[in-house]
Amino acid sequence: MNQLTVLVTDDDQDIRDGIEIYLKNEGYRVLKAADGLEAIELLEQNEVHCIILDIMMPNMDGITATFKIRAERNIPIIMLSAKAEQTDKIHGLSVGADDYITKPFHPLELMARVKSQLRRYVNLGTAGESVPLVEGLELDAAAREIRVDGTPVKLTPTEYKITELLLKNAGRVYSISDIYELVWNEPAYNAENIVAVHIRKIREKIEADPKNPRYLKVVWGLGYKIEK
Repeated sequence: MNQLTVLVTDDDQDIRDGIEIYLKNEGYRVLKAADGLEAIELLEQNEVHCIILDIMMPNMDGITATFKIRAERNIPIIMLSAKAEQTDKIHGLSVGADDYITKPFHPLELMARVKSQLRRYVNLGTAGESVPLVEGLELDAAAREIRVDGTPVKLTPTEYKITELLLKNAGRVYSISDIYELVWNEPAYNAENIVAVHIRKIREKIEADPKNPRYLKVVWGLGYKIEK
């Protein structure tokens, strides 16, 4: 496999350079951008496998950049922010980010999150045909794609992983902690809102009526499942 590329976007040059050192030590190719506009330009010119994206930047902030990136790409996005409030984290995830880390952070924690996102994005589903595991829902592991009545839906890597987990185990109820630990590969801590945001986004994409879901059901007090 070719060397994986990570795009680091932050208006603070010291942060960009510091993250670059750790990423290169892990063997990644690194691109750097000072704002969202520059990041999008680099995306158009290079194959990128993961994006580290600060929220507060001049010219184009991270939220706006994420909207534009998600319109065309499902590359994993890890947001950086000095804001630790839960509402800011939910906002970042709701616009399409896959993970969120608060400044100041330990570089090794960031590297662990980058590796986790890249594993899901690059290694998820190495082979296999499109399989209808539930009537109307198909899983194409090779393309890392979910289809609803034959039509592909655009899911972020994290949304795909959640849907894949529930779809492959249709009828089984997974608690919020189960989903978080299996998808994020880390202990669940205050995971309720994070998982709920992703479930809502998945429903908006796979359900004809997200308020009355046909597939992705909540089992009150227990968790979520995809109906057989």
